[in-house]
Amino acid sequence: MNTSQTERALQFQSLHATGPGFVVANPWDVGSARLLALAGFKALASTSAGYCFSNGMPDFSALREPVLTHLAALASATDLPLTADLEDGFGATPKEVAETIRLAAAAGVVGASVEDHSGVAGAPLTDLAQAVDRVRAAVDAARSMPFPFMVTARAENFMLPQPDLAATITRLQHYQDAGADVLFAPGITDPQQIATLVRAVDRPVNLLISVPGMQLGVQQALDLGVRRVSLGGSLARAAYGELLRAVTELQTTGTLDYAAKAVPGARLNALFEPWRR
Repeated sequence: MNTSQTERALQFQSLHATGPGFVVANPWDVGSARLLALAGFKALASTSAGYCFSNGMPDFSALREPVLTHLAALASATDLPLTADLEDGFGATPKEVAETIRLAAAAGVVGASVEDHSGVAGAPLTDLAQAVDRVRAAVDAARSMPFPFMVTARAENFMLPQPDLAATITRLQHYQDAGADVLFAPGITDPQQIATLVRAVDRPVNLLISVPGMQLGVQQALDLGVRRVSLGGSLARAAYGELLRAVTELQTTGTLDYAAKAVPGARLNALFEPWRR
């Protein structure tokens, strides 16, 4: 690989500042990262769901150290900028979140997202003041890097679900004031609400486009002012969906129609040839 971490960071920063907006694709292993790079995407983002599924675990069961190893593998797999899904920062305190940001940067990523869910039944959103302190700690850690590390702050209202647009905007505005570079409210699908959110903040907005109820395509999302479109775990789920359909065919009919539709090994060999060791 010939692109330094600083060069990737500058590329990632530029994608948010200029041009028509972009799609950040979400690989779940080295092979998918390289295929997405070959497909022409300009940046990649890890997916906690895809990572967990690829390790035979349900989402939200990852531990920090294995995730950091995973991020290092993804970061070194291609020359593209990689931003990390760090869930809740793998810690309740601002200090722990800051440490996770520093460790993720050491693994090779140039950005990361931090969520504000608490994991507490009955009070699933982190108290706003504490959530702001966590974002500020992530930003302070990011600013200590020798390159522009981009912090994405996530308001989880619509995912919990507590689909209150005004409360979501209030949280994102506070995260913006705490220094977040990108703002993200996963789960929001209504075009009017998306447009309202975009107008209410002065940071780039990321939209998760692969959620139930989403009717927008990529260009429609960008036309609303969204700066970055992410796919979440949908590509991993699509891949595992094909595997489950193939298994079902084998178990129910004993036929091999799935194999005829599979990507030929020769094509994959050719695609991966540039990375031959």
